[in-house]
Amino acid sequence: MNLIKSTGTFSFFTLISRLSGYLRDILIAIFLGAGPIADAFFVAFRFPNTFRRLFSEGTFNSAFVPSYSSELNKNKKSAKNFANNIFNILFLALLAIVFIIEIFMPIFVSLIAPGFKENSEKLEIAINLTRITFPFLLLVSLSSFFSAILNSHNKFAAASATPIILNIILILVLIFGKFLEDKLVYYISYAVTFAGLIQLIFLIFFVKKYFIPKFNFKFKINNKIKLFFNKLIPSIFSSGVTQINILVGTIIASFQANAVSYLYYADRIYQINLAIAGIAIGTVLLPSLSKYINSNNSLKIDFIQNKSLELSLYLSLPATAALLIASNEITSALFGYGSFDLYSVNQSANALFYFALGLPAFAAIKIFSSFLFARHNTKIPFYFSVFSVGLNVFISVYFFDEIGFIIIPIATTISSWLNTFLLLFYLLLKKYFSFNKSFPLRFLNILFVCIFSSFIFYKLINNFKEYLIYESEYKLLTIVLLVIITILIYITTSIVTKAFKISDIKLKY
Repeated sequence: MNLIKSTGTFSFFTLISRLSGYLRDILIAIFLGAGPIADAFFVAFRFPNTFRRLFSEGTFNSAFVPSYSSELNKNKKSAKNFANNIFNILFLALLAIVFIIEIFMPIFVSLIAPGFKENSEKLEIAINLTRITFPFLLLVSLSSFFSAILNSHNKFAAASATPIILNIILILVLIFGKFLEDKLVYYISYAVTFAGLIQLIFLIFFVKKYFIPKFNFKFKINNKIKLFFNKLIPSIFSSGVTQINILVGTIIASFQANAVSYLYYADRIYQINLAIAGIAIGTVLLPSLSKYINSNNSLKIDFIQNKSLELSLYLSLPATAALLIASNEITSALFGYGSFDLYSVNQSANALFYFALGLPAFAAIKIFSSFLFARHNTKIPFYFSVFSVGLNVFISVYFFDEIGFIIIPIATTISSWLNTFLLLFYLLLKKYFSFNKSFPLRFLNILFVCIFSSFIFYKLINNFKEYLIYESEYKLLTIVLLVIITILIYITTSIVTKAFKISDIKLKY
């Protein structure tokens, strides 16, 4: 496997997914804005969408891929039996969860959006919408199961392309938003669940070469199955700690009018880079790293771990700088249209600024956690994540009345950096990871190139400010062109300073 090429494939489809997601969100911003209806929809969408991110963006992989790869090393029949048992247990458990939550939806929504209780109409809409979107949880979780099988065979394209389906279907519905008016929010909620079904069918088509599920509810829960679920439960918490922190933030933000919407739009922007700098790399490196750990190939382990961290920093640091320099301009250019007014832009941009400070940490958590997941260790990341989420909740709740919703991205960033350093310290302590001799120089090169290109970006933003104001018709085109120019400068300078080597693309990992 080639880490950069495989990451490139995964990142390409993930980027298409994020860009189509952006188009989806700009249509939502135009038609729903940041009012009570938007808040109700984002709560209804947040929970199943969080599970989509949790399961499809590495969490299920982290528990399943090492176990399934171990079975594949024995024989294909053993791997198929293991996978089929997991499939049937997963299907029944998720079906039961969806059924129970649907019955007790008013209680459930009151728990995930307690601030809505003060507005009975908003609460009622949120309950109705969540009832419609919640089956997506079952469908997307099963899709993640099939994605994990494909990833185990180093097939990343289909799995990373799947979220595009959701975005296309929602965009098609939103195009008719002008005609649907008040019913629009219900149509896009139904579209979410429908998209989940199409995604599942899409993945079954690609996975049938490696695995065809058989419904058999007389399965045996042997030690292998127990071991898998013992790893899965902690990995859901540890691999998805950033998403859990965001979900917790949504719950707390529900006490402030429109805050759920502000956080949602800010989250959408930095997630574009996180998907590439953290999720893509973490997902791609896991199968190969698991294989090398099983064969005790220490040279390959050291090489692939250092390269993955280096690549993550190379991608996340310039994105962080860009978001800090131009959080207002980027938010305005992406979402500042229709019902999403200037005040909403400023509020979301403030949240984005503080999320951006934590972006390298969000990505590093994915990478460092994968180092442990490949060693079948999900408990340590779980313990650190519990502490991280606890700290996040404490800071958010304690300062919420004084500071408002903006404390949520601040708390998420602080707790994520602490989580990152705890993971790194543990990896170094256990000698699971060590920085190779070339890493310090490569890091300094990346830092230099990042500072240089960020300075250029800062100058470009200031020189073209008149085209980036909220009222400008050219703000989106301007910000896209400035970002492309800066990226080209970053890549060119990287090649000249050898912060990035073209020869790395041909390396086998």
